[in-house]
Amino acid sequence: MPTSPSDPTDAAPAEGTAQAAPAAQAGATDPADLAVVGAGPAGLAAAVTAAELGLRVTLVDAGERPGGQFYRQPAPALGAARPGALHHAWGEFVRREAALRAQVRAGRIRYLAGHHVWSVVPAGAGWRLHALVDDERPAVVEARCLLLATGSYERQLPFPGWTLPGVVGAGGAQAMLKGGLVLPGRRVVVAGSGPLLLAVAGSLAAAGAEVPAVVEAASYLGYAGHLPDLLRNPGKLAEGAVHGGALVRRRIRLLTRHAVTEAHGTDRVEAVTVARLDRDWRPLPGTARRIPCDALAVGHGLVPQLELATALGCATRVAADGTVALALDPEQRTSVPGVWSAGETGGIGGAPLALVEGELAARSVARSLGAAAPAGARLSRRRARLRAFAEVMGAAHRPGPGWDGWLTEETVVCRCEEVPAGRIREATSALGAG
Repeated sequence: MPTSPSDPTDAAPAEGTAQAAPAAQAGATDPADLAVVGAGPAGLAAAVTAAELGLRVTLVDAGERPGGQFYRQPAPALGAARPGALHHAWGEFVRREAALRAQVRAGRIRYLAGHHVWSVVPAGAGWRLHALVDDERPAVVEARCLLLATGSYERQLPFPGWTLPGVVGAGGAQAMLKGGLVLPGRRVVVAGSGPLLLAVAGSLAAAGAEVPAVVEAASYLGYAGHLPDLLRNPGKLAEGAVHGGALVRRRIRLLTRHAVTEAHGTDRVEAVTVARLDRDWRPLPGTARRIPCDALAVGHGLVPQLELATALGCATRVAADGTVALALDPEQRTSVPGVWSAGETGGIGGAPLALVEGELAARSVARSLGAAAPAGARLSRRRARLRAFAEVMGAAHRPGPGWDGWLTEETVVCRCEEVPAGRIREATSALGAG
C-alpha cells in the first residue's frame, strides 16, 4: 500500500497493550460483582469506572485487544508504531486503555480477551456467561450483575451485484485498513448512507486509494430543522467539518440523493451504476450513470447487536434510524433486573456517547450493590445532548421505503441461503406470508 503522511505502517508497535488474563475455566468461578460483555468504548468505560468505584469486574471480549471496532488496531506483528494515525480522538482511547491496564495490574479487573460469549443464563442471584475461547474451548464466567456493551454491525441493503468480490461493507473497508493496513482496492467508490461514509472515504484516500465518489442516499437537508440540537454539539459539527474538508482537499465528489443500484463485473466488481433517488429512495428514470472502480465500500449505517439481550428477554424499541435498539431507563438499566447496557445497543450514537453511557451504567451498578457513586448530573446532560444529536442523525439517514425498487427478481437477498428477491416476493404475495 502506498505510504502517505497519515500512513501508520512506518513505525513500531504501540506500547502498553492491556494484558488479558488466562482463559476462564469451564467451571464455576468466584463470581465478580460485574461482568461486562464487550471491550469497545462503552464496555471499556464501564469496566474501568466500576473498578474505580470498588467493584470486582470481569471484562469479556471476543477481540484480542481492547477498543472494539471503533478503536480497531493493527496486529503487533505488522509493526505499526502509529496505530492512531487513521483514528479520530485516538488520545481518548490511549487514556482509557492505560486506565484499564492499571486496574488489571491492581487486580480489580479480570480482562478476558478472545472470549466469545454465546449464552447468558440466570445463576442464583446473578448470571452465568458461557463463552468459547479460540472458537473451541468452553469457558464460564459468573457475576452478580451484567452489563451488555456488545456494539453493532453494518446494515446492508441488497442490490444487483452486491455479492461480487470487491464489494465490501463501508465499515469493513475501514476495518481492513485499521486492522490489516490493506486497501479493498485501488479505485474505491464509497456508497450507502450515514456519516461513516465521509470518514471511510477520507481514510481510504489518506492511505493511497483513489475515491472517485461518495454516494450518499440521503440528503443533508434532513438536518436543517434541528439547528438547536446541532448547536448543542459543537464537537460533532467540527468533526463533520473535518471530514467534509478532507473530501474537498482530495477532490472527492459527494453525490447526495444518489445510490449504487447495481454493481457490474465477472470475477470482481469493475463498475457501479449510480442513480439519483426520489425522496422515498426510488431511482429516478434517466439518471443512471456508470463509475468504473475495482472496489465498492457500501453500508447504510449500523444495527445494534442484541442477540444476548433479546435472549434474556430485554425489551426493545424502534430507533429513529429504523433499527431495533434496547429500551433503557435513565440509569442504563434494561427491563430485566440485574442487566444494564451501554453504547450502540441502546441506539446508534457513536463513541463519545458510548463512553458516557458506559460511565453512567457503571455508577448505577455500583449504587445497586451498595457502593457510594455520584449520580453524574453532568454526564447525564452530556448524554442527553449526544443522544439528541444521534436521533437527528438517525432520522436524516433512515432508509426510504422505496429502496427495494433496486432489487430485481434474481437479486440475492439472503446470502447464507442464497434466497433471491423473487422468492421472497412470491412468499409474501402468493403464499400470504406477508
